[in-house]
Amino acid sequence: MVELRPAASLSTERLADLFTAGYEDYYTQVQVDAAALEYMVRAWDLDLEAARVAIRDGEPIGVCMLGVRGDESWISGLGVVVHERRHGVGEQLMHAVLDEARARSVREVRLEVIRENVRAIPLYERLGFERTRGLELWLLDGAPGSVEEIPAAEAHARVRSLRTHREPWQRDDGTVANLDDAIGLGADGGAAVVRVSNGRVSVQQLAGTDDDALRTLLAGARSLGDLLVFLNLPEGHPAGPVLAELGGRLEIAQHEMALTL
Repeated sequence: MVELRPAASLSTERLADLFTAGYEDYYTQVQVDAAALEYMVRAWDLDLEAARVAIRDGEPIGVCMLGVRGDESWISGLGVVVHERRHGVGEQLMHAVLDEARARSVREVRLEVIRENVRAIPLYERLGFERTRGLELWLLDGAPGSVEEIPAAEAHARVRSLRTHREPWQRDDGTVANLDDAIGLGADGGAAVVRVSNGRVSVQQLAGTDDDALRTLLAGARSLGDLLVFLNLPEGHPAGPVLAELGGRLEIAQHEMALTL
């Protein structure tokens, strides 16, 4: 019999191990340690009391994480260990977490799923989730360059005034507000907010009036580390062609899906 408990009932280390095990044999490598999980909880407003873990015979076998901001929420990960898959554990976890979202007066729940994940997509559709748009993960190798650094708050304000696409949860205004190590970048006609950790430059937000502004910002941002990562860039965003021009590669394509509660 499977027991569902709040994710907060596990230590950070054990929860990180479970999250990693739940994504074993996934379409892309997922490796989460305690420090990474603590960052996710803080930056993405993950609610560990609302999130759920599945336990069988005293051993954790699955996890479903939930972020909550006001009346919006986001499934930040659903994973089940390999030997327990295809037994309905993921669906039990999703039902439990959606009940927790309703109890918190959440209006909408969003998630992302890799397009090749033919097991998960039907589950989400049975639960009532609908596809809303495509999202892309872009990678760009680091290269020498220069960029104007400005206060992160100033860069964020510029982006908000210029952007034309809604940001995904991991990079939206709530996330940027939670960062204490954000770096602002400026250019004529544009701005970006990035975070640099262990040689990895994560683009949090980016907007510009034209390709020249986006090119200046991305070329400068890549100079801050060994690898630039642009997570969940909406399909059709003008930064996509600029990334391709600079030698970037489209690594993963996802469906964003949403459920109105």
